[in-house]
Amino acid sequence: MRVDVLSKEYPPEIYGGAGVHVAELVRALRARDDLTTHVHAFGAPRTEQLTTSHADLPDLAGANGALRTLGVDLTLAEACAGADLVHSHTWYAAMGGHLASLLHGVPHVVTAHSLEPLRPWKAEQLGGGYRVSSWCEQTAYEAAAAVIAVSAAMRDDVLRCYPAIDPDRVHTVHNGIDTEVWSPRADPDACRRLGVDPDRPSVVFVGRITRQKGLPLFLRACASLPPDVQIVLCAGAPDTPQILAEVESLVAGLRRERDGVVWIPEMLPRADVVALLTQATVFACPSVYEPLGIVNLEAMACETAVVATATGGIPEVVVTDGPDATGLLVPIEQADDGTGTPLDPERYVADFAEALDAALADPDRAAALGRAGRARAIESFSWSAIAERTVELYERVTP
Repeated sequence: MRVDVLSKEYPPEIYGGAGVHVAELVRALRARDDLTTHVHAFGAPRTEQLTTSHADLPDLAGANGALRTLGVDLTLAEACAGADLVHSHTWYAAMGGHLASLLHGVPHVVTAHSLEPLRPWKAEQLGGGYRVSSWCEQTAYEAAAAVIAVSAAMRDDVLRCYPAIDPDRVHTVHNGIDTEVWSPRADPDACRRLGVDPDRPSVVFVGRITRQKGLPLFLRACASLPPDVQIVLCAGAPDTPQILAEVESLVAGLRRERDGVVWIPEMLPRADVVALLTQATVFACPSVYEPLGIVNLEAMACETAVVATATGGIPEVVVTDGPDATGLLVPIEQADDGTGTPLDPERYVADFAEALDAALADPDRAAALGRAGRARAIESFSWSAIAERTVELYERVTP
């Protein structure tokens, strides 16, 4: 069977969890003898075999971002000639998969990593293009032979946002983690080079500067942490100038009150991220919208305790009870308007700070949570198992 995978993100152009998912899934699919896996990705030319890059159309260079995406989707659809099945990821590539299905008469499988109706803040970024992206997603999802949700919570969201989809066509296949690549590796010199003291306790955040990641809320929570605790932010790719300015202001406020506030805005090599996670006392995931949260799996695989919001698919990853607990979950009451905004932001910030304090106050307990996290990542989230479940679905929808 020839499967064509369509994605906006693919190495070396990765900026979020969806891109990590696609890269790892493709690697696992290409390790199988029963598939030939082609990749079609947005961006600059790539040299990897069976991988084709698709640049923006020159005539749309100055157009709204959603229209530029649709232009690339047209080239994706044409390039899928000869495929037995197309598998798209996120709304960016979903219309390409939908058009390829119509054009070439093959099944289209789409993986939902997020949903446009639950990201209304994207209207700040795309303007009227947000209505276009929402239309693309709905059209592609409702017509797809199958929709893969990366968590059970995500499956519920798909069916709630798009009730026209037959529930039997929506399947849960979790994200995975490569626990050989993501494994604890102490590198104090790398930490020092990045401005982090490996001998001090630290809380690490890794993520894009976007409303869904909750970074401003996290920074407010950090104001009450003990003064010896370092706050390490691996945070870049802001959605808008407004949220960047908000984060800059909050970081400046923290730096006036304490030292050890380290902000790394550029995307780091994986080895550096592993070094920071390994030395961290706690990994923080303050997301208000997270279908699953690969970042939590990455931290767990590095034996780092997790403090995260109890929202979306995060509770399917982070265990809080018993000897196998991997971290702490912070309760949140959220607006039902799709923003995920806490109904009581001050309460959420206080609760997040309290959970961070609890983890930092007992380093032995935090270390035990980290060890359990790695064991859970190995046992439940391997890419080979996820590829197997994905191929089973391919076979189910292919004539």
